[in-house]
Amino acid sequence: MGVPAGALLRSSFAFPLHPSKVAGPCDFDGKVSRACITRRTLFAPITYHARVKVQTKHRFFTNSSLKNTKTMFEQTLAIIRNTFFESIRQPIMLVILIIATLALIMSNPLSTFTMADDQKMLIDIGLATIFLCGALLASFVATNVLGREIHNKTALTVISKPVGRPLFIVGKFLGVAGAMVIAALYMTFVFLLVEQHQVLQTVKDPLHVPVIVFGISAGILGLAAGVWCNYFYGMVFSSTVIVITTPLAGLAYLLSLLFTHDFTPQPITSSVSLSMWLGVGSLLIAILLLTAIAVAASTRLGQVLTLLVTLGIFLVGMLSDHYIGRPMHSLEDRWLEQARADNLTQMETREFVIEIEKGQPEVHTREVETSTIPLWDLASTGEKINYSLLRTAYAIVPNFQTMFLSDALTQYHVIPVGYVGKTALYGGCQMLLALGVGVILFQRREVG
Repeated sequence: MGVPAGALLRSSFAFPLHPSKVAGPCDFDGKVSRACITRRTLFAPITYHARVKVQTKHRFFTNSSLKNTKTMFEQTLAIIRNTFFESIRQPIMLVILIIATLALIMSNPLSTFTMADDQKMLIDIGLATIFLCGALLASFVATNVLGREIHNKTALTVISKPVGRPLFIVGKFLGVAGAMVIAALYMTFVFLLVEQHQVLQTVKDPLHVPVIVFGISAGILGLAAGVWCNYFYGMVFSSTVIVITTPLAGLAYLLSLLFTHDFTPQPITSSVSLSMWLGVGSLLIAILLLTAIAVAASTRLGQVLTLLVTLGIFLVGMLSDHYIGRPMHSLEDRWLEQARADNLTQMETREFVIEIEKGQPEVHTREVETSTIPLWDLASTGEKINYSLLRTAYAIVPNFQTMFLSDALTQYHVIPVGYVGKTALYGGCQMLLALGVGVILFQRREVG
């Protein structure tokens, strides 16, 4: 007796299979899969090399394609997992997080020296600290997990498995990105604890005791757990402290929302700001974008050059509106003046609304002069070339100012969820561009 109808079997031996070895509950409408044959013939003296076609309604699957997809998925997960643990085990991550913690705590007393609202200065310093420390972490961690593997030729072992180079780069980025999310969450919880305490503008202002008690307790418990696990179980101290302290800091922030400064219970919603979380989420997108840039740069550069390139793009991105956007607007203003001289302009009234947290929306009306014809028609050939180059550079260079929403938060504006969604889409496209450049640079890189 042969195999059931519909199964295509190619064996290196002309030896028929007994129906009991292929038929059973694992059949698919009379069709049999390779996994089923392997299980039923586990104790057979002959190994059958079979290729089986499984047919369902209007779809055809082959074991080779399913196996390749599964193998690629498993390889990616292995690279992500190893890169993640390798990233959080680096001592530099714990060092920078400790520096960030001290800077965030010290931002509270340093913000008292302003002549206006001290809480605005606290928010500015806190967000800037998270952003700058995130940029430094992205540079150091990406260089260590990728550049060092290339330099030590350990990447050759992975690529020769074989693992595709694009898959290797994507896996490295996702692993580092996971570690950066943990680090960003920790810095965010510390910043929110400090912001919950608020600035003591006078000596009569009371201390926020729950923030101090819960925050210090989370830090002590995290350090104690790191020492315990390192001494008795041989775990890495830095990664253990980071992984344990981050959820403890989140729990401390959550508990501090339940009480006032003297442990008087209060509704948790009275101190939660959705705009603050949206602002921090937008900042996380910028940190992940810097991570992608650092991973791409580390495919060809060493640690120092990767650090310089990442921080350089960080500074250029923060100043792109000034150095790229302003020349574009200058050309547009010049064309508008020419249209005004030719009586080709008109005045329009535009109204926009700014929503304020815990306040009435602000309605603003502005008179705007517009051209009745496209301004592009008034440009000379040289101006068109110059404007096109500026527009291309403005699209390629990451604009980090769109992700750093400190101004909106310090003015207590409501940040729309749709704006953060567009920012995430913009950041995702920039990440794909950076990773694409990294893959191209890594394709011909000698790793052996």
